[in-house]
Amino acid sequence: MGYIVFLDRDGVINQDSAAYIKDPSEFVFIPKSCEAVALLSGHGFDVILITNQSGIGRGLMTPKTLDAIFDKLKTGVAEAGGRITDIYFCPHTPDAGCDCRKPLPGMIAQALAAHNTDSSQSLMVGDSAKDIECGLAAGCAKNLLVATGNGEDALKALARKGIVPDFYGKDLYDAALWIIQHVKSE
Repeated sequence: MGYIVFLDRDGVINQDSAAYIKDPSEFVFIPKSCEAVALLSGHGFDVILITNQSGIGRGLMTPKTLDAIFDKLKTGVAEAGGRITDIYFCPHTPDAGCDCRKPLPGMIAQALAAHNTDSSQSLMVGDSAKDIECGLAAGCAKNLLVATGNGEDALKALARKGIVPDFYGKDLYDAALWIIQHVKSE
C-alpha cells in the first residue's frame, strides 16, 4: 500500500458553515478541491476523509442525511477523475468523551488499522488547528494546513502552541501539488 492522505472535509473540500452542513444542498465544493483529490488519486495516493460531524450528535441531521452529503462529495470527486478510498466520521459532540473526535487521533488509528498501514505512510491535510494536532498525535509523516476555511486562525493558534505545519498553502490543490513534489507514493 502507498501513502494515505487524510483529508478534513469542511473548509478543505467544501465551504464550511458555522451553522453546520446539514443537507446536500448546503454542500458547496471549494474550487479545484475535486481536481486536487483526482491529482492525488492519479499519483497513487489513497485519499481518506476524516471529519468531525457533531451535527448528528446535536440532532441537526441524521446519519442518512450525512450519507447523502458524502454521496454528493464522492460523486463530485469521481466526476473530476478522483477517488475517495474511505470515509471516517465522528458523530459525537465535543463533550461526549469519545476518542474519535479530532484533535484526538482515533479516526486515523481506525483507518490505519483497517488499511493495514502505519502513520509513517500517512499525511494529514486540514484547515484547523485540531486537524494538525490530530495528525501529529497520530504520528502522520507530514501535516499540511490550508488557508481555506479556518486556515488563518489555525496558523495563529498553532503558532501560540509552538506548532508549525509542514506546509501551509492556499487550498487543497496547492497542498496536493506540494504532496506530489515532496512525497513519493508507491
